Order: sequence, then structure tokens, then C-alpha cells
Amino acid sequence: MKEIFQIGFRGWRKGYFLNPRLLPLQIGDWVLVSAEKGEDMGMVIKKAKVGDGFSHSQKILRKATPEDMKRMEENRSKQEEARRTCQARIEEKNLPMKLVDVEYQFDGNKLVFYFISEERIDFRGLVRELASVYKTRIEMKQIGVRDQAKRMGGYGICGRPLCCATFLEDFEPITTQLAKGQHLTLIPSKISGVCGRLMCCLLFERKLYEEELKRYPRIGSKLRTERGVGVVEKVDIFRERVTVAHTDGVVEELPLSQLQKGKGRSFFRRR
Repeated sequence: MKEIFQIGFRGWRKGYFLNPRLLPLQIGDWVLVSAEKGEDMGMVIKKAKVGDGFSHSQKILRKATPEDMKRMEENRSKQEEARRTCQARIEEKNLPMKLVDVEYQFDGNKLVFYFISEERIDFRGLVRELASVYKTRIEMKQIGVRDQAKRMGGYGICGRPLCCATFLEDFEPITTQLAKGQHLTLIPSKISGVCGRLMCCLLFERKLYEEELKRYPRIGSKLRTERGVGVVEKVDIFRERVTVAHTDGVVEELPLSQLQKGKGRSFFRRR
């Protein structure tokens, strides 16, 4: 029976690997896996199912040994040194790029430099210099600000670890229309993540809001209450409250349960 596990690497990079030897693996185990022209090392995140598009050339080779763990620590020190070296060369050449992270493949056969730039950059000279220093394959990988947040991790304004660095697999387009549909204030600082882009939760929470808002009158619709006809100014799906403004300046906050009992819902009128 085939087994596939999701393996996590530095910077929240993830991939799916076949366990051809049926090694007894548990979440949190460190393993050696096949990589491009060599081996890499990562941690078991979860057991998965065989799916379309999975490459059977990617395999779990063995569990990590104490010697492997020691080498991983050595690689981390080398990565920091490579980062300082690369940053110095970038400044010397005055290249319009921001170095974000550096990652050594476990076996040392590849050294990847992740960077952000708004321009096309000719970094061939930089690559040659780095290759002459580290005697290995050098790869310069341009990423976006959302990818930077994913690699570096952190916490959102909700106080929880960033979604992109925990469970999100891919980035999808996010628009302010999603924020409008969730009745959020369109203030950039309120609806943007640490990356400066619109928060990812606007997308994956959309269905929840769409379903919940079906229970409420629309913003701007007219609603008759015991005080008379007012305009729905706000709905709060978490507190299950509806705010209604009247022409005399009085603002009411009504529980949804009251509307559902027929004390207001049957009087919904569109503007």
C-alpha cells in the first residue's frame, strides 16, 4: 500500500513525498528525502492521500540520524554567513533588490537566495561571485511580499500565527470587494496583513459570511421596529445584532432572534 506524507522545510516550504519503504513515521519526525540532484531534509507534517499530480520521483529515503541533525545545525550557521556575504555584494553592486532569506539544500548541492525586487535584475555577476565563494550551485529566486511573509512567519492582527505560514497551500487573488461583502471598514490598516496586501482570511472566510448574512436584512434596507421604520446601518454576525437608524437620530441595536420571531423581519423593505 502506498503512503504519502507532507514534509515541511525551512521557510514553510512544503512538499509531498512517497514512503516506498513504509518507514514507521510520525508527525514531527525528521527525514531525508530525494531532491533535485541530491538530498534534502525536512519534518513530517501530516499523512496524505495519493492524489493526481503527485510525482513518484519524490521519495522519503530514511529517518534522520543524530549526525544528520548536527549537519542541519551546521547548515543553519552557513546560511547566516551566506546571507551576510550576499547582502554585502548586493550593496557593493548597488542592486535594486531586498534579500529575504537563504536556504542550503541539506547535502550542500544547492544554495538558494530568496529576494524581492520591483525591477528586472541582471544578477549574473552576483551569481558568479557567490558560486566562486561557496563552490556549489547558486539559485536566485525572486518572490513577492506575500511569499516573504510566508517564509518569515509571524502573527496577524488577530493574534494568531499567519495563515500563509501555517495552513494555506497557495495564494489566490483577493480584492476589496471581499471586504465589502463582509461589511468591513475599508481602512488599509484594518484589512491588510503584515505583508501589506489584503488579508488572506478575507478569501477563505467568504463562504461563512455569505451563509450567515442570508439570515440578516441588507445594509441600507428599511426595517420596521417598535419605534417605526428605520434603515439598517450595520449587522454583526458574531453578536447576532442588527443596528437600525431612525430619522429622528435614534439608533437601535436589535437581536437577530427578535427579528426572526416576526417582530421585524416581515417588514423588510428594499430602498
